[in-house]
Amino acid sequence: MPQAERPVALNTTLQCSSCGATLHFAPGTHHLQCSYCGAANEIVDTNDSPIVSFDYADFIAMKYSGAATQSARVVSCKNCGASTTLPPEVNSDNCAFCASPLVLSEVQNKDIVRPHYILPFLVPQPQALESFRTWLKRLWFAPSDLSKIVSSDARQFKGVYIPHWSYDADTVSNYSGSRGDYYYTTEYYTETVDGEQVTRTREVRHTSWFPVSGAVDCSFNDILISASNSLPQKVAGRLEPWRLESLVHYNEQYVSGFRSELFQINAEEGLEEAKRRMQSGIRQAILSDIGGDEQIINGIDTSYGNLALKYILLPAWISAYRYNNKLYHFTVNACTGEVVGERPYSAIKIALAIIAGIILLIILFMMLNK
Repeated sequence: MPQAERPVALNTTLQCSSCGATLHFAPGTHHLQCSYCGAANEIVDTNDSPIVSFDYADFIAMKYSGAATQSARVVSCKNCGASTTLPPEVNSDNCAFCASPLVLSEVQNKDIVRPHYILPFLVPQPQALESFRTWLKRLWFAPSDLSKIVSSDARQFKGVYIPHWSYDADTVSNYSGSRGDYYYTTEYYTETVDGEQVTRTREVRHTSWFPVSGAVDCSFNDILISASNSLPQKVAGRLEPWRLESLVHYNEQYVSGFRSELFQINAEEGLEEAKRRMQSGIRQAILSDIGGDEQIINGIDTSYGNLALKYILLPAWISAYRYNNKLYHFTVNACTGEVVGERPYSAIKIALAIIAGIILLIILFMMLNK
């Protein structure tokens, strides 16, 4: 469904009371800070209700209604397709996900789906930058010119809130299969000992198989699905776990100075992925219910009840760089400090290492055969 365009109202809670400049959220704190005069404003959370999940069907029914949307300044990348909100003071920028220049003349004011909760940045930019520099120094078989090509200044890192869906469900799974129980028989055999035939015995294991059927109940909480296609799913998965116990009610003050990506995977698509991930837990419950020594599952029919979700934003520092026309990401989980990096390899260095290893083996062989 298209998102409506309308003017963005100025949020006075993001203006410095001293000089009128835009306040930015300071990672690791609970306040907004002015980069011009240094004034700090404490963030006051007026919503003290507990963090809960919302009924899935109700959310799907109302997600495009005015009550569940907010206005934002949005820019879309022509190269990778990522759509992110943009801080009002930014006049030129590159895409956080592919490093391509953004066409800011095409920025639009849009009504977007308002997240339920947000996990504020805890790791400041200098710490993420230092992790990046350390990572670069430790790379084995990296091209010699990589550190020169990849800028390591603060502009290389963009603070981005990545959209995620978190799902809860109670499942009932009817299954059919087979149960295998071990039993043992004594077997006689002969072998030659000191030139003589000796009769011995050994226990031989067999399996008795029986058809089984039944039903298992499972409960799942916070099955986390990244709603972004811009950050590779393998990268998003390696950033886990997140400190979801630190979630707070969404407040745009935590986003001030940062970008937040709009979801590309909707709630319905995310649910299908969540169900796929639930299957491993369901299968384990069925195997345990079957019991015995071995189990075979022939069929599973699962129904999902009490479906609920949260739409949340999770913080990451992202650096996208290109080497030999290939895109690589370096990402820091901005609440745990977990680092996930992608890197190129130098074919020349790998070949030289292999040659050096072969030469070393030849030298050792010659020394041992003198």
